[in-house]
Amino acid sequence: MDRLLVLVRHGESEWNKKNLFTGWRDVDLSEKGVEEARLAGRKLKTQGLRFDVAFTSALKRAQRTLDIIVEELGQPGLPIFRNEALNERDYGDLSGLNKDEARKKWGEEQVHIWRRSYDVAPPGGESLKDTAARVLPYYLQEILPRVLRGERVLVSAHGNSLRALVMVLERLSPAEIVKREIATGAPIIYRLEADSTVADKLDLAA
Repeated sequence: MDRLLVLVRHGESEWNKKNLFTGWRDVDLSEKGVEEARLAGRKLKTQGLRFDVAFTSALKRAQRTLDIIVEELGQPGLPIFRNEALNERDYGDLSGLNKDEARKKWGEEQVHIWRRSYDVAPPGGESLKDTAARVLPYYLQEILPRVLRGERVLVSAHGNSLRALVMVLERLSPAEIVKREIATGAPIIYRLEADSTVADKLDLAA
């Protein structure tokens, strides 16, 4: 039994390119992001992978990434579940601001704390801990049972919603996960044991 779970962060968005805090704002992929999504699909195809089901967020940059990957894989009828539980972390009052502007307004140290601490939320937004509190129940109820039944599952989501999953899968501490970078459009392939621990992992970022 395969018990295969593949995580992929959406390709570069228009706001990634402009260095803006995006969060729940519904921004599309940049041209580079479209190419990153195509390359992700090709990498998965090269691995000989086919999927039984896919999950994504309620935001178009993750959905479009998934659509492009599915197209590259030649699986047009793949069942896809969309849910805001997999949305990016909500950056609250920082959403739409240039990261340099935010540093001028609140100070470099404060913005760094909001971006890279585990449990400190920006004004009106979510911390990574808050994000994990909505991502993990959805993972445990909807995604993991399918993987453990032997379905091949693809998840297209966001840097912080995927961090929440990686933290659990790789048993990382809050201090370790906030340092973990997840590249855009780079699939991470996990094979799980029957007890849901990771049997092996292949990161296709290289």
